[in-house]
Amino acid sequence: MRNTYKEGVMKLEERLIVAVDIDPRMCGGMSGAKEKVLNFLIEAQGAGVPVKFNSYLRAYGYDLISIVHDYGLKIFADLKLVDIPKTLELDGVYLQEYKPDMVTVMCSAGITGMHVLQKELPDTKVLGVTVLTSLDEEECQAIFSCSTKAGVLRFARMAQLASLGDLILSSKEVEVLKSRIELKLSFNTPAIRPEWSLVEGDDQSRIMTPYKAILSGADRIVVGRPIMQAPDPMYAIKRTLKEIEQALKDRK
Repeated sequence: MRNTYKEGVMKLEERLIVAVDIDPRMCGGMSGAKEKVLNFLIEAQGAGVPVKFNSYLRAYGYDLISIVHDYGLKIFADLKLVDIPKTLELDGVYLQEYKPDMVTVMCSAGITGMHVLQKELPDTKVLGVTVLTSLDEEECQAIFSCSTKAGVLRFARMAQLASLGDLILSSKEVEVLKSRIELKLSFNTPAIRPEWSLVEGDDQSRIMTPYKAILSGADRIVVGRPIMQAPDPMYAIKRTLKEIEQALKDRK
């Protein structure tokens, strides 16, 4: 098999990770953001989808992980950790106290750094971030001296050597990596934009719809602003899950 993920094991709702992107400037500062987050967690309980936090998690602190768990939801701590191995080891030690369900590390941190982080978090899925989806080909060449596809493949191999089982990459690159039978990784794709959504001031470069991303081989998708900025976020979640369900049927 291509990766460690087995068809049928993952629940439908677990394939959709909702990025809870809250801009404090739009809701009266940190107190307003806190209120919006708590209201969303209350609503999301019924949907059962994992929730992803990055900037708000850094601002609020790791106690947010425990709060999300108290609502019966899984949390994706999108910290994009990158540092020397010793520091990443300590990051793992601190995070182990809170037991996030998922956490991200930049593959550019290196094989040793990724490995020690995963070693300290045996019960957490550590996802290696390859090439940020906001980067286009020109920027990727400037930073990594290679194409996005070559960069993603290079980082995927590093993540596997570091004993990680999960990868963050653009859905555009999933189509390339899924044919690499030597890679035993699950593919998790951000920058998902449903055709029915409209994201104001979008900064993503390499995007795809939920249906096409799952059809191309993604195991999980991450959707943020199209859901959070929707008039009815819970309806947007249900609509996205239907797209995922249809794509799973069509790719068999």
